[in-house]
Amino acid sequence: MREMEKIRQTPEGREKEYRECRERRGDEDQAGNQAGNQAGNQAGSQTLILGGVRSGKSRLAERLARGSGLEVVYIATARAPGIDENGGEEACDGEPCDEELRRRIARHRARRPPEWGLVEEPLALADALTAHAAPGRCLIVDCLTLWLTNLLLDGDGTRLARERGAFLESLQGLPGELLLVSNETNMGIIPLGALSRRFCDEAGELHQDLAQRCSRVVWMVAGLPQILKGDAVP
Repeated sequence: MREMEKIRQTPEGREKEYRECRERRGDEDQAGNQAGNQAGNQAGSQTLILGGVRSGKSRLAERLARGSGLEVVYIATARAPGIDENGGEEACDGEPCDEELRRRIARHRARRPPEWGLVEEPLALADALTAHAAPGRCLIVDCLTLWLTNLLLDGDGTRLARERGAFLESLQGLPGELLLVSNETNMGIIPLGALSRRFCDEAGELHQDLAQRCSRVVWMVAGLPQILKGDAVP
């Protein structure tokens, strides 16, 4: 982590360190995969659920959580200005209110059982996982691509690399059951904008890293789960 803290604040310096970080990821990922395989039965189960918009990703994660029979904590990476913790309206405090996102969040909250816990964490995902994971508990993270977006737009240009590394490290030996929801956005043309291209790169590499670590990977199409790795979904 000390290496990440040395990233220079100039755009050129950040881009140089960014490329170096990508080169280091290969060795780190191989070591992480070996450690994950050795952990085996000691860690809880981890499922990555991928799919496009309205493919049924979140509904599948919620169904699996209900069927687990475990205590459930929902870790949400988005919170729209103008909506409070209970789904009600509140002032936007000068920020633009995204009415569509507010409605989307409200729909998600309405279909979740009231006994489920809720944690709203847009950036420090590793901290949220380590704080709330426990034997006999199921965590849902929804969604990883919005978490990536938050980090890409964060004012600290070094935070994405730090949080990404901490997140992947936190998965090793994490107790309980973990359901990770993420959008598969990289099945079209290469975007024109630099930020959009970097988002696609980051999302694609994160999904590859997670697919190596997770015991099950599911791709959702039209509400139908396609098993890419591991056991079939019940």
